[in-house]
Amino acid sequence: MNTGGGSGEAGSGTRPEAAQGAEEPGDIPGVRTFEVPSYNHVEGTVDYPQHPPVGGDHNSAWLNCGIYTEQILAENAVHSLEHGAVWITHDPGLDAGQVAALHALYSPGDYIIISPAPDLPAPVVLSAWGKQLTVDDAEDGRVVDFLREYVQGPQTPEPGAACSGGVGAPSG
Repeated sequence: MNTGGGSGEAGSGTRPEAAQGAEEPGDIPGVRTFEVPSYNHVEGTVDYPQHPPVGGDHNSAWLNCGIYTEQILAENAVHSLEHGAVWITHDPGLDAGQVAALHALYSPGDYIIISPAPDLPAPVVLSAWGKQLTVDDAEDGRVVDFLREYVQGPQTPEPGAACSGGVGAPSG
């Protein structure tokens, strides 16, 4: 899936989104929309209202897109969401075949981050800026639909900003 984009870094600020945790008519079934009232650069840990987060204040350094085999810092991943990335998190104990199916979705240059994360609400969670989908199976057709809709999608605060040249060393 080629979901590349340009580079650049715009400023931060505040922008309203849709109602907290609501499903919107016409969206992919199961996608929830969350309000993201603030997206400023901050130092330290952020207490996000969702796990994994779907936006908000974040570290000034974005996370390089790619495949990670260890848990990553949410504050860096959220900055990448601001740039139009989709963050796919999976249960650390997810079956190897399911993890391989997720990894197969990524090609170098894609605005996709894949990483394990503990205590998820489902085995696989896809997060974009203000959007989230939970699925029980990595091969659920809605996974690809979510990527097509939300990688560099209309919800992106900084479309075209970089998803490389930041922090983190993805394995893929």
